[in-house]
Amino acid sequence: MIATDRTPLPRDFFDRPVLDVAPDLLGRILVRTTPDGPITLRLTEVEAYDGPNDPGSHAYRGRTARNGVMFGPPGHVYVYFTYGMWFCMNLVCGPEGRASAVLLRAGEIIEGTELARKRRLSARNDNELAKGPARLATALGVDRALDGTDACAAGDTPLRVLAGSSVPPDQVLSGPRTGVAGDGGVHPWRYWIANDPTVSPYRAHAPRRRRS
Repeated sequence: MIATDRTPLPRDFFDRPVLDVAPDLLGRILVRTTPDGPITLRLTEVEAYDGPNDPGSHAYRGRTARNGVMFGPPGHVYVYFTYGMWFCMNLVCGPEGRASAVLLRAGEIIEGTELARKRRLSARNDNELAKGPARLATALGVDRALDGTDACAAGDTPLRVLAGSSVPPDQVLSGPRTGVAGDGGVHPWRYWIANDPTVSPYRAHAPRRRRS
């Protein structure tokens, strides 16, 4: 296991532009506390979403009941439900009142592997436990009940982010976001650790066929 700094990240870490926070989250440690025990994950892939400047963002057209957490304060968890079956988890960043967030796309389970395996029975190996945003949320037991959770709160909290181990800049890669359509699809705002086996494969947006 890679040696990691267990110091919790302060709110100031998240109170920065999303394009600064996103790559800086790589190598950080996410601790999910569950009734069955903790699960710890090292972040290996993320995507940035920049609110009013980003057609791919849920907050591009303003505040709704669904995306309200994205408007701050920074350091909170934004969870959404997608395709009628999956949850995805984000960390809110930037100044309060201006919606931006980082989607947590993939990671390496480094503690609590057995608990993650019970939630991800279809995973062929441990590298697949959190390989993709829906898989990550499933492995950690994340659903809408965690929406709005303060990941920077002191004391007991169901989810917190620790300093972990920094990733050398030459090991951080970037490219188009996965599955984002239209004008939002051109931004190279997906960041990942080079050659890490837990990083998800890139997939361009594929329009969904309408059923007749």
